[in-house]
Amino acid sequence: MQTAAQVLVALVALIHAYILVLEMFLWDTPRGRKAFGTTEEFSGASATLAANQGLYNGFMAAGLVWGLIAADPVGHQAQIFFLSCLAVAGVYGAATVSRRILYVQAAPAAAALALVLSAG
Repeated sequence: MQTAAQVLVALVALIHAYILVLEMFLWDTPRGRKAFGTTEEFSGASATLAANQGLYNGFMAAGLVWGLIAADPVGHQAQIFFLSCLAVAGVYGAATVSRRILYVQAAPAAAALALVLSAG
């Protein structure tokens, strides 16, 4: 169970590292616009805001990596904290921006959190 939890935490960290790349570097490109369903006009006008969001996603990924490499109890506590933050942010994003965020962000974070908690 512990190995499965750590693998899922690493996967969530990778998801958020990828979101960082999309939001910070690819937002105003065809790939970024396709990923987020935005127009060229909107992506150009909102690129600075998206880069800020991307930075936050990077911090979440870094926190999860810290949780994976830090000794317990700190590592375990960091995983719980950052996964909880991502799950809450995902639910809020799904309610206010796009239901897709529920599946891309909240569900993986909640599943990883459940495994981390059950693995102790």
